[in-house]
Amino acid sequence: MSGRARLALVLVVVALALGPLFLTPVPPSEWAPELWGSSFGEPRGWALTLRELTPLLIGGVAVWLALRAGLFNIGAEGQMLVGACATGAVALAPAFPGQLPLAIGAGVLAGALWALPAGALRTFRGGHEVISCIMLNQLAFLLTGWLVKGPMKDPNAGGATTKMLDESLRWAPIAKFGRAELDWALPLGLALMAGLWYWRKHRVGGYELEAVGTNATAARFAGIPAEMVQFRAFAMSGGLAGLAGALLVVADQNRFYDGMTSGKGFDSLGVALLAGANPLALAPSALLFAALNAATTGMNQIGIPKGLSGLMLGGLILLFASASQRKDNAHE
Repeated sequence: MSGRARLALVLVVVALALGPLFLTPVPPSEWAPELWGSSFGEPRGWALTLRELTPLLIGGVAVWLALRAGLFNIGAEGQMLVGACATGAVALAPAFPGQLPLAIGAGVLAGALWALPAGALRTFRGGHEVISCIMLNQLAFLLTGWLVKGPMKDPNAGGATTKMLDESLRWAPIAKFGRAELDWALPLGLALMAGLWYWRKHRVGGYELEAVGTNATAARFAGIPAEMVQFRAFAMSGGLAGLAGALLVVADQNRFYDGMTSGKGFDSLGVALLAGANPLALAPSALLFAALNAATTGMNQIGIPKGLSGLMLGGLILLFASASQRKDNAHE
């Protein structure tokens, strides 16, 4: 990409991210300081941004893995949700040894299993994974909603939520910066990102993934089992999305409630698309989306609708998706 093209892309990104704000009755002199303060400029901004960052980073890793195999995992939202629900169910069971790691493992397993139907239909029957994932997302919303309004509901709570987890099942913060807290979930996400980079660059499985994602037909002629590579990648993607949901329960909310993912799985699509072919770019990409989400929460207090975040993030996702498709068409 030439320097002029990069500049044009940056200007379009800025226009999509900030353009809707100029359509509101709130003057820029009011929303501009709040935009910065609610994301980076104040302790409360850092607290909100760090809280949003971890699920977006791990969710971005999940979606990125599927993208490199030539698959579009739009089902990360549902996989994240069932992962969180499974973790909550195990964590709220009567105490037993090893409950916390098993609860997290249950979330990973639930996310992977929820991704399997879409992965199997795509790789072995040619069904489009986007359509399958959309249907599975709806099933995830209905199933988890029924569970948290029925068998898992806290009888003393007014809303659809479980009881709070026992203190022994919560990830305590490892550092505090004013109101911002840092727990092991963020270092885990960064380690997954770095591990994915190493695996892609230096392991046979990573080479096979790139080969299949670039041209599945050529990969088959080279002796690579393209269908199995894609199937495994989709299952791993679902498992990582389930992990993001599991960490929402044990490291953030310390409970499960209806719709707790709040679109983080969908935002993960934008994180992965913005990162492009470089997994190490997932961290700054997730930070951008986390900051936008955090800023919108703060700007809602000065009269800017919270739904504006969806408009801004949706525009960014459409931009990066179209740029990715244009790049794929150029390779063809």
